[in-house]
Amino acid sequence: MLFEVRELSKRFGAIAALSDVSFRVREGEVLGLIGPNGAGKTTLLECLAGVLPRDSGSVTPLDIGKQLFYVPDGIAPWPSQPVGWVLDFTIGFFGGRAELRQQIVDQLDLGLLLRQSIGTLSKGQRKRALLAIGLLSPQPALLIDEPFDGLDLRQAREIATALRRHAAQGRTLFLSIHQISDAGRFCDRFVLLSNGRVCGEGTVAELASLAAARDASKAYDNLEEVFLALT
Repeated sequence: MLFEVRELSKRFGAIAALSDVSFRVREGEVLGLIGPNGAGKTTLLECLAGVLPRDSGSVTPLDIGKQLFYVPDGIAPWPSQPVGWVLDFTIGFFGGRAELRQQIVDQLDLGLLLRQSIGTLSKGQRKRALLAIGLLSPQPALLIDEPFDGLDLRQAREIATALRRHAAQGRTLFLSIHQISDAGRFCDRFVLLSNGRVCGEGTVAELASLAAARDASKAYDNLEEVFLALT
């Protein structure tokens, strides 16, 4: 186990964004965080990353901040700087993995974008640059919010292949994924979040068993059916 979340809660005034959220992240796995819109997925990642303070609950080990690097969705860091500068800054500032720079540039097809400023990139191009920042970071675990958002089918498959290679080399990936079909193809296990609460944790087979225990009259042979049954 890399880290464990126990009874984490977060409120925004009268709204309970997260309520007693508990789950485990295993070292070297690809763990998918899935749930309906407004389930609290981004809030959970931000609480784990320290962007938002949690109201209660614990994350162990206590120095988890040293093990996580958070890649948020929809931002344009250092917008006036070219992609190449941003990658080099990531390596220098965060103590990143300089030996992986060219490999990651190739894997994410960033070669032609290295001299282009972050602020001028399309949504999909910016997503690839953000993923490169994460992959260059030294932390063993990445929290990534919507890794495939803005990518076309071919790009999404190429990115999935690249991320899988890094996971195979021991990198732990905890990914918030909106598209259930993408999550089903890519992740080893899942945390299913609905209305700020965990509805299930495990593999597709384990979640299917949980759904069948609630309603044995149906067959749950894919993640989409399981998702609909448990949320």
